[in-house]
Amino acid sequence: MNKIRTKLALKPLFFHSSPQEPVLAARATSCQFQVRAATPVDLTGVAQVIAESFHSQSGILGWLFPLLRLGIYEDLRHRLASSAPHHVCLVAVDMTANAANKIVGTVELGVRFSDSWMQVGKSFPYLSNLAVHPEYRRQGAASGLLTACEKVSLSWGFQDLYLHVLENNYQAQQLYFKLGYQKHKIESHLNIFFLRRSRQILLHKRLKTDSTI
Repeated sequence: MNKIRTKLALKPLFFHSSPQEPVLAARATSCQFQVRAATPVDLTGVAQVIAESFHSQSGILGWLFPLLRLGIYEDLRHRLASSAPHHVCLVAVDMTANAANKIVGTVELGVRFSDSWMQVGKSFPYLSNLAVHPEYRRQGAASGLLTACEKVSLSWGFQDLYLHVLENNYQAQQLYFKLGYQKHKIESHLNIFFLRRSRQILLHKRLKTDSTI
């Protein structure tokens, strides 16, 4: 059984927000994960995980992959220097002896204000860029990162957490529903027609004040 530990000495780090999630699938091995706040030393590993999760390395896109990864790295580096409050990047680290503290997953948590999705004039915590290395999916890293985000949100004084998932990303939805998220709003069909993509679903979870990690 996978073990997940967390450290809550959270230093702000945030990067470009994306409504996508990688499809959750993969091999089963025994790992021990630690979830903690990202540091500047983690930038290369975080950029690699995000790039591998959201961008293909085959065909023409394979030639662009190093540039995409570099762009993610630079984005992370610049945002790490920001002192904006209520933004954090968490990483899941493989703590097994032969893994050398390898970064295997990451997620961003920030606070947004009123937008077209919420249609309310209040701030709310929003989770994005959940990414897990292909070799470490379905082993508990994603669940550990999401659970850590809940604890951080509560520490910020919020009891509601939101995120987007693509309508055709059934495996990601399965994970979110298992952890207690519910559908809040579905994107209109007009956006699908004009943008030629799967609809986004806004998910919501009401957090319990006695949530533990």
